[in-house]
Amino acid sequence: MPDEAVVIAARRTPVGTRGRALASLNVEQLAAPVLCAALGDAEAAVGRRLSVADVVLGNCMGPGGNPARVSALAAGLGVEVPGATVDRQCGSGMAAVLDAATAIRAGDDRPRLAGGVESPSTAPVRSLDGVPYDRAPFAPQGWPDPDMVRAAEDLAAADGISRERQDAHAARSHQRARAARDAGRFAAELVPVAGLTADDSIGVAEPLLRRLPALFEGGTLTAGTATRISDGAAAVAVVPRRLAGRAPGLVLRGQAVVGCDPALPGVGAAPAVRAALDSVGADLGDVAAFEIVEAFAAQSLAVLGRLGLEDDDPRVCSDGGALALGHPWGASGAISVVRLFGRLVRADAPAGTLGVAAASVGGGLGVAAVFEVIR
Repeated sequence: MPDEAVVIAARRTPVGTRGRALASLNVEQLAAPVLCAALGDAEAAVGRRLSVADVVLGNCMGPGGNPARVSALAAGLGVEVPGATVDRQCGSGMAAVLDAATAIRAGDDRPRLAGGVESPSTAPVRSLDGVPYDRAPFAPQGWPDPDMVRAAEDLAAADGISRERQDAHAARSHQRARAARDAGRFAAELVPVAGLTADDSIGVAEPLLRRLPALFEGGTLTAGTATRISDGAAAVAVVPRRLAGRAPGLVLRGQAVVGCDPALPGVGAAPAVRAALDSVGADLGDVAAFEIVEAFAAQSLAVLGRLGLEDDDPRVCSDGGALALGHPWGASGAISVVRLFGRLVRADAPAGTLGVAAASVGGGLGVAAVFEVIR
């Protein structure tokens, strides 16, 4: 009978703003250290050496050439360890974790490393017929395909989300992240790289946020309520429960990937969360911790509104989210799983506690996963 899939180790780099401390590192140089750290933690947890069956990493805008395989080799895992790279845009890192878990749940009970990596600082310039472009289309010709900043502004207008609520939400994210950093709650999950030992964008206060100009004339979105483009990587070790033994971890209980209107892609996390919870017969009140990728304050508030959660629900990104930490696109979904691991497993939440990780995705998608603490 197929086994359950359990996350027994979770690590990430500090998140670095594009062009700053991590700017000289390419994707494998970011990913290799966290792969090694996650594997080392997993082997310590089970008390034995582990043979890795595959490395699955999310990546959106990198160099191609299967960064997961390149990163596995850079990590010294051996030529026999393959790799697969997943592109589900901002949900890529989470999709990679779910793909690794699905293989185990389907009957292949070998350990896997999964996560995501992004290096906008070293991403290649792409062109079509000699004309450079920032990204490929998220939808075919004739469909809405807004830039993500424009889409967030449109979502704020559609939902009537004020500038004041967005500023307050971003300030709250920074305040929570600053408190978590100062209390040492990030320390056990971080793998310092290139001399960076902490996330470099934490700390913007609300008075400064209120002074920033709107990005669009007559609009409400600002540079402070849009997350920073960032470099970073995250990885988790996923093993069958029989191998996890008595090691504490997060067992995957449910998952969902959904589509939504590509004109308003920021809302995708909401139906994904509901579908994932429905798949395990749980509801929002059963969840102790949510990690929902904060690409934009308006997007986060729109998702919370559709879920019926308050703007300042203490269960949602209680240590701050991407508005404070930064948003390395292909890694952010995996960072959400790492953060759940820190908030629940490392913080000694009791067995049976539920956590949810989710992301809205460019092009009109949502991805979500429900995890349960085991001990």
